[in-house]
Amino acid sequence: MQRKNIIGSRVREERKEAKITQIDLAAQLQVSGIKIDQAGLSKLESGDRPVTDIEVAAIAKILKVPISRLFEGR
Repeated sequence: MQRKNIIGSRVREERKEAKITQIDLAAQLQVSGIKIDQAGLSKLESGDRPVTDIEVAAIAKILKVPISRLFEGR
């Protein structure tokens, strides 16, 4: 299956480094106005779900990393 985003594995890595669960990250994204649940975040991290620029910006802000960090490597 073809990947639908290029940042999923980096999001997972940064989320784990920040010691945040998928459920907690999804909840923080929802508070930020992003409609995503744990299952959607899991699909995003595995590359099975596309990600919008607004979602990338919100994820980076919550994880306290520059947006560019999510696009590095992989």
